[in-house]
Amino acid sequence: MTLRRSTRTALTRPERRPERPSSAPARRVLALCAIALLALPGCARFDSAASEPFTIEPDLGGAPSSTPPPPPPLPPTPFPKACPAPAVLQGCLESTSGLIMGGDSKSAIVAERVTGAVKNIATNAEPKVKTVIPVDASGDGGLMDIVLSPSYQQDRLMYAYITTPTDNRVVRIADGDVPKPILTGIPKGPTGNTGALIFTSPTTLVVQTGDAGNPAAAADPASLAGKLLRIEQPTTVNQAPPTTALSGLGSGGSMCIDGASGALYITDRTPTADRLQKITKDSKVSTVWSWPDRPGVAGCVATDNTVMVNLVNTKKTVALRLSKDTGAVTGDPEALRTDTHGHVFALKLSPDGNVWGATINKTAGDVEKFDDVVFPLFPQGGFPRSTDDKT
Repeated sequence: MTLRRSTRTALTRPERRPERPSSAPARRVLALCAIALLALPGCARFDSAASEPFTIEPDLGGAPSSTPPPPPPLPPTPFPKACPAPAVLQGCLESTSGLIMGGDSKSAIVAERVTGAVKNIATNAEPKVKTVIPVDASGDGGLMDIVLSPSYQQDRLMYAYITTPTDNRVVRIADGDVPKPILTGIPKGPTGNTGALIFTSPTTLVVQTGDAGNPAAAADPASLAGKLLRIEQPTTVNQAPPTTALSGLGSGGSMCIDGASGALYITDRTPTADRLQKITKDSKVSTVWSWPDRPGVAGCVATDNTVMVNLVNTKKTVALRLSKDTGAVTGDPEALRTDTHGHVFALKLSPDGNVWGATINKTAGDVEKFDDVVFPLFPQGGFPRSTDDKT
């Protein structure tokens, strides 16, 4: 009986359910959440137009970077960096002496008379010192000329004409080695120390010596002053004595070879006149031209029936036209260059047919803005056939 009462009570007792909140409190909670969301920074956007409501957008981006963007690349620096000399192979050199043009016509080896430095120069690289030769640069002495061995690619030998405290001499320099004497005892003087070198064959080195300020020594067969000397098979050991090809030279001057005829041209300065002389392959000597006003003859180039000569004092390069049949001069010298780049000593022909000069303005007392320089005589190319400017 008791079991029946308990069962009936469980079946008839109503089930209790959780109370539901009224709708008004729920709306209040939602409103508070919306206000909290609106208060979050970076989440609200307000437009000035009164018709547009507030909008809520997520902040997807981070804070802006504090690292500035890299600057744009700088334009290339023109060469030479410290010496933007226009239309030259190289500028800002010391006064030059010897010049050797490279095979690409965009590079060269140049010597500086006073410093004794030999430099590799180019249109697209900073100058590089190849070697420095100890010299005595007093008066007009110093490093006077340089020339490469005819077999330079194999033996890496270079020859130089230099002034020392006791004499003028010819030395040989191997890459990475000290200069070694080939010919010594050439008289040295307060002036007249200028000399020049040229190979007339693979085994014959010709040396032009100055008169050391003493014309009598140039005429003396026992003196090496004022001579054109031939050195056969130049060597630093048991060198055979030189032979004399020409005597009576004044202060140098330079030499150049006509590739077509093989004639050797020599410029020199005597007390009475400056001269251009010629020695043919069969050793005949003649005077091609003389300048009684002594304009300071220097480097020369012989090509295409023309001999070009630098006149240092008058800042000119002149051309002497020669007869193709006789080799005689056909008229007065024509000025190819006047004043441009100032005082020019060395003159060399490049493989592309242009002619290059090297200046000596720093020692000639007329310094220009980018001195001293190596420059093309004809910047636009082309060899002028004639000009109305005579000198």
